[in-house]
Amino acid sequence: MNAQDPLSELRDIHLPEPGGFWPPAPGWWILAILLLAAFATLAWLYLRRRRRNRWLRSARAELARLERSAVPEPWWFVQLNTLLKQAARERYPEQHPEALSGEAWVEFLLATAPKDRVASRPVAEELVHSAWRPSVSTEPAQALAFARLWLGGQKC
Repeated sequence: MNAQDPLSELRDIHLPEPGGFWPPAPGWWILAILLLAAFATLAWLYLRRRRRNRWLRSARAELARLERSAVPEPWWFVQLNTLLKQAARERYPEQHPEALSGEAWVEFLLATAPKDRVASRPVAEELVHSAWRPSVSTEPAQALAFARLWLGGQKC
């Protein structure tokens, strides 16, 4: 080392070590919290909707079972009416549809049906009245189509 040259005693410039990925910057923390909150909210909404629509899934499964065992017998129409009343009780609890029968039940079904009420009236009447007659005058396929239409239009 030369005492005459003080610059020769200086060390080279050292850059600081690059920052690691941890701990993240505050903006990343905020983004992570927002994403977690959004995911939790979406999961909660999804589970709430599934829980509220449990009756509809159950009714559709029961309708599929009735479709497999469809026969033009009064007992079969009683089961279909029971299914529709249970579904109506879940969907419209304030109107107490389980207490309705006869023409009042037909009117309720038509009033809450999603579409094509005029064409559905004869089918709905036969669906309700076939449960109490000794001989059935309608086809189970028509009653199933009406029930499927009525259940398909139910939203929660």
